Amino acid sequence: MPNGLLLNRSSLPDSAPLPRWLAPVPQAVEDLGLRLVWVVVAINLAGTAFGFWYYQSQLAETPIAMWIFVPDSPLATLFIAGAFALWAVDRHSDTLAALAFFGNIKLGLWTPWVLVVFAEDFLAFTPPAMYAFLLVSHLAMVVQAFVLHRITDFPVRAVAIALAWYTIDLTVDYFIPVSGGPHHTAIPTAYDTPIVAGATAFQLAAWGAVVLTLIPLYFALATRIRTLQAGKKPTPGGRT
Repeated sequence: MPNGLLLNRSSLPDSAPLPRWLAPVPQAVEDLGLRLVWVVVAINLAGTAFGFWYYQSQLAETPIAMWIFVPDSPLATLFIAGAFALWAVDRHSDTLAALAFFGNIKLGLWTPWVLVVFAEDFLAFTPPAMYAFLLVSHLAMVVQAFVLHRITDFPVRAVAIALAWYTIDLTVDYFIPVSGGPHHTAIPTAYDTPIVAGATAFQLAAWGAVVLTLIPLYFALATRIRTLQAGKKPTPGGRT
């Protein structure tokens, strides 16, 4: 690995010939993110620490055995920090990359979804600057997720593990809490309040979580298929 925070351009993996809808981030931005990988890792670790702080009150009300299911966004940023860090030291984990892909797309879109749908209630107790930070920072999670195709080709086993984890997470968050109440991120609106077409706040939050578990599954498998069709497979560790 090159010394310092900036990786050499020659050490970056080639970009797979994917259509724009599967690789929406411009290659120049992908390359910059990979060259500054340790900065990206540090930002995600800082986001993880902030996220655990943000969830402290909800964690205090949750049985310890279920804590892992509460801070979803911090766990997603921890996954992607780990995936990029392993790549940077010439190691590799397709499973960690798949978990990061699912988590950063799902939570990177679910949080803006509830922030917008329940904007009035969130802004009643959230300063506008914090509201804007939460919105923009979560959308940035989606952007970085779409760089992961440079370091993994999403093998089916890794995708299956990621799907299993986020299905379990979805189940205990909204359908079978196992211990205590629902473990999803708290929303500031009464759960039984009708919002749109008779759907309650809880139903809208749950619907978003279900749909946003399926979307990364589709993108991961589509990336896998397109990569194999192109006859290109990342080298071990995702580095050339």
